[in-house]
Amino acid sequence: MKKLLVTLLTAVSLAFSAGAIAQPAPEPAKMEAKAEEAKAAPAAAAPAAAAPAADAPKPPNINKADTTFMYIATALVIFMTIPGLALFYGGLVRQKNMLSVLMQVFVTFSMIAILWVIYGYSLAFTGGNPIIGGLDKLFLSGVTDATAAATFSKDTYIPEYMFVVFQLTFAAITPALIVGAFAERMKFSAVLLFLAIWFTFAYLPMAHMVWYWDGPDAITDEKSLEAVTAAAGLLWAKGALDFAGGTVVHINAGIAGLVAAYVLGKRVGFGREAMPPHSLVFTMIGASMLWVGWFGFNVGSNLEANGVVGLAFVNTIVATAAAVLAWTFAEWMGKGKPSMLGAASGAVAGLVAITPACGFVGPMGAIVIGFVSGILCLWGVTGLKRMLGADDALDVFGVHGIGGIVGAILTGVFASPTLGGAGICDYIKNVCGQPLAAGIGGQVWIQVQGVLVAVVLSAVVAFVALKIVDWIVGLRVTEEEERQGLDVSSHGEKAYN
Repeated sequence: MKKLLVTLLTAVSLAFSAGAIAQPAPEPAKMEAKAEEAKAAPAAAAPAAAAPAADAPKPPNINKADTTFMYIATALVIFMTIPGLALFYGGLVRQKNMLSVLMQVFVTFSMIAILWVIYGYSLAFTGGNPIIGGLDKLFLSGVTDATAAATFSKDTYIPEYMFVVFQLTFAAITPALIVGAFAERMKFSAVLLFLAIWFTFAYLPMAHMVWYWDGPDAITDEKSLEAVTAAAGLLWAKGALDFAGGTVVHINAGIAGLVAAYVLGKRVGFGREAMPPHSLVFTMIGASMLWVGWFGFNVGSNLEANGVVGLAFVNTIVATAAAVLAWTFAEWMGKGKPSMLGAASGAVAGLVAITPACGFVGPMGAIVIGFVSGILCLWGVTGLKRMLGADDALDVFGVHGIGGIVGAILTGVFASPTLGGAGICDYIKNVCGQPLAAGIGGQVWIQVQGVLVAVVLSAVVAFVALKIVDWIVGLRVTEEEERQGLDVSSHGEKAYN
């Protein structure tokens, strides 16, 4: 209990310190209802209170269908994490460690959900500076059932609470993904403390840099566009395209997992003892849940129920299917037999790669992205893994890191309307489907910059966080506890009796 209290108190105190660095700014249009923006008239202007009702600010246009759509999408993301990710990972570890992985995913999701509403949402989605937001919405201050969040269409909003909880699910699944890299050897207290620190200093800045802006209604002319760009997150201002989290979620988590694998060292017996998955049935079930839940993840990122959700939906299907086929046939040719594990891994690789691209590219571009990711992620968990020499237990970097990088960069290629992509929106003219402002080559370079920022930030934060955790509670269980299995040694339970 003492260690757990140290864990939670340290994480929260670190978070407050980080938020205090940010300079608070006025509430952005993206996160406020128009009705909230009207200020009470001063006493000297009392006669203005008699102005006609027609002059009152128009309330935000919140559509019930959009709200229902977001409710379903959010529930699907929760489904893909618990139980989807938990079962996918649980089946991949040895029997003596299954419950430990389930516990790590389950409790990580719960912990990040609380940290998100305390300070995470405020640091990610309020104004501050290009790197991190402020503390204006600490403890969800100012968020009510009357406030609204902008979507990607003018005069179209969803309830702010709905946006808060949708983004909560993204924040919660990302640290949970990292669990697979250090599975079977890390202390439970260390897992929680490390992921709390990493969430605060790696996930929140990336979410702010990629996704924070004032919303389309704030853009009316060139001058207002300049103002919105100046107030936006660093990578959004550069024009980086990330529809649902290629950089924020997958590259971020993949790099952190690789660093953790290096810092913790290899599992006892790694390379000398067989460590096969104990239940590929659970892994298949988990992978299938991930695929279903990913429609909430990708499609829900559109924030409204219009034609783009259909594009994101079909892209998520065909890219994943292409990656399954690419991985399966490549493995078949290389090893002589196609495996169920390979097919499931290919599905996750395709889902990861299409995540940043799903609302920007056309179906043919999505198929190419899926095919390329299937091949490169197979190499990532075989040849590249041997070259790196790290015991990334469940191939978090090989699938999420490599797949995220592939998807992020190829988004810059296939988002172009000349290659069947959806292009970008011009909010001054209020039309979408426009050519990429920087051209294909320029957009690819912008995407590469986003990848580099995610890699460096996540790697540095993960390394420092692991060293801090090692100093406070220690990172690894003892060799005896590791051989016994974390189910019994850490939780006093067995998966099967």
